[in-house]
Amino acid sequence: MSQIKIYGLKQRLAPISQLMSETIHACIVEAFHYPQNKRFHRFIYLDEGDFFYPEDRSDRYTIIEIALFEGRSIEMKKHLYQLIFQRFEEKLGIGPNDVEITLTETPAHNWGIRGMPGDELTLNYKISI
Repeated sequence: MSQIKIYGLKQRLAPISQLMSETIHACIVEAFHYPQNKRFHRFIYLDEGDFFYPEDRSDRYTIIEIALFEGRSIEMKKHLYQLIFQRFEEKLGIGPNDVEITLTETPAHNWGIRGMPGDELTLNYKISI
């Protein structure tokens, strides 16, 4: 299970949000062996006066926050980062310097999904990989 929030300047992010969502999802599916039909993305569009970032970033600066069940290996996480950096540059023209990714892992019992605690769910994919 994962929930993904993507933050960026509205003028830059809104026109490419569909392609960005598809790109992120493809990376998650590949890196974490995640089911194709499980996509939970939210875009948070910010106006210029609401988004401050370092001078060495461009107006394409994008923050990706991923909340997920704990269990993926460090190698899997690093693989995900590399896929996102590479594909954002190839498909979206956003270089690695303009992308920040944060993974926040929590135990499955800290999630409430479909009317039950996450640790009681039957999933069709593995979390500990």
